Amino acid sequence: MSYIFIFIFLFLSMLIYFRIADKFNIIDKPNERSSHTKTTIRGGGIIFLVAIIISGILDQQYFIPMIGASIIGIISFVDDRVTLSSRIRVLFHLAAVTLMFYFLPVFGVLPWWIIVMLYILVIGIINAYNFMDGINGITGLYSLVILGGLQYVNLYQSSFAAPDVIWFPMISCVVFLYFNFRKKAKCFAGDVGSVTMAFWIIMLLLQLILKTNNYAYILFLAVYGVDAVLTIMHRLILKQNIFEAHRLHFYQILANDQKISHLVVSSFYGLLQLLIIAAIVFAKFDFYFLSIVILLPLTISYIVFKPRLMLKR
Repeated sequence: MSYIFIFIFLFLSMLIYFRIADKFNIIDKPNERSSHTKTTIRGGGIIFLVAIIISGILDQQYFIPMIGASIIGIISFVDDRVTLSSRIRVLFHLAAVTLMFYFLPVFGVLPWWIIVMLYILVIGIINAYNFMDGINGITGLYSLVILGGLQYVNLYQSSFAAPDVIWFPMISCVVFLYFNFRKKAKCFAGDVGSVTMAFWIIMLLLQLILKTNNYAYILFLAVYGVDAVLTIMHRLILKQNIFEAHRLHFYQILANDQKISHLVVSSFYGLLQLLIIAAIVFAKFDFYFLSIVILLPLTISYIVFKPRLMLKR
């Protein structure tokens, strides 16, 4: 019953946000690098932050990471409205990730040099997750798949988190997808959505990895990871600024160059990641074997098919 109430509350919150966004002109205008052609409400992913705040308030154990998610979410929402310098964003990201590490806990447990590397890795993943948010449905569906995999592990294999801190963000994904998983989306997630969700998913993944000492769970991000990393490498080869907007991700090639429906591409990414998660959860192979079996085919597919699918630029 409580989950139905949360769903209704989040749904109504979304409708209220639409009114606010209309009044203050919080919109996303298409440009030559966009994968959409219609002016659309931006920042609908704020519903992810609302769900996380609710879970943190109801379960005080998660109050600290909830504050971290709020910090990174609010600065991302501001960045959606007024473009901030990368230095300002990094400072807030560092503050949020520090709260995450304090909660896990990481400080005093891991060597300082590993913690430094972990800062770089986590902030890098958060930004990569944000870069992958470019077509209708992809962020909401992909996040729902990962959270679903985490919840399955949490409930049936190795309890590592309070169920509601996963259930509530999952419900927010369903609400968001109702408005976003459409040919003509009612809203986009914006940085506030993709960055906040990335923060929460990484927190949960690290909590699970620290509990089980099984690094294979990082492969819950395999599909996004391969696309993001190889696209960055591609852009570096082309001597492009990797922090500027572009249309070179594999999913963008499929949606823009090949004109495949956004919903089909998003569903493909979600289904592929779901199959990988199922292999990780049920196959019981070690991290190194899974890494080869999962990452190698993804990498080869990217390298072989992307050049063939790209239109001449």
